[in-house]
Amino acid sequence: MSNVTVIDAKRGLRPQPADDAGITAHLSELLAKAQCRDAHGILELALTGEFKGKTAVVSSFGAESAVLLKLVADIDPNTPILFLNTGKLFGETLRYRDRLQDVLGLGDVRSLSPSLEERATKDPEGTLWSKNADACCDFRKTIPLSRALEPFAAQITGRKRFQTRERADMQPVEYFDGRYRFNPLWQWDLHQLEAFTERNNLPRHPLVEDGYPSIGCMPCTRRVQAGEDYRAGRWSGTDKDECGIHLTDGGGI
Repeated sequence: MSNVTVIDAKRGLRPQPADDAGITAHLSELLAKAQCRDAHGILELALTGEFKGKTAVVSSFGAESAVLLKLVADIDPNTPILFLNTGKLFGETLRYRDRLQDVLGLGDVRSLSPSLEERATKDPEGTLWSKNADACCDFRKTIPLSRALEPFAAQITGRKRFQTRERADMQPVEYFDGRYRFNPLWQWDLHQLEAFTERNNLPRHPLVEDGYPSIGCMPCTRRVQAGEDYRAGRWSGTDKDECGIHLTDGGGI
């Protein structure tokens, strides 16, 4: 099936053809089902039926996270939510995580961090972000998330096509690093996110009104100026716009 490729994190950024014909066929089936569903329907596909009890949500508890988490909570509030506490986050993000957990009734929020040994070995001074941002993201985000995802057959992300050039051709379902990856908000834009937030009276991340429309770790996030792209404050001054936990190639699947 020529329209299906598998994204393999271990082989770099380029998507690779599925070696397993069963995975390829299954992915095609899931894509066909997802293409005609809205965000809630895609989440039902990821959280019920064959994937019930086998799926985790990856959430940054950032500026747009409340939308996805509300949709998930409406289906199953006890879905595991994997949150990367890098040790470099804004205090506002940690407090926002606690507030959303309470307001939405999220029953299984799991905070992931690099081990003390890893920090002592790879970033003893805590300044790796200023020397090698990719390496910092790898040991503070990619490695802890990879470990946490091992028991799961699928993951859910809050990625949208409009966010970065790498995500522009993203599909609602992918096969990534050994599991299915669902992107229920893949076609949503900022207007839809704002309308949903208002309609459901969702709490907003406190830094958004302070000029941070996209929020990551504190050392690598700045305020966005008028006229700039909404993600211009992430890794400003570099060509980096992905931390590495959601590798894709733009070609998608």
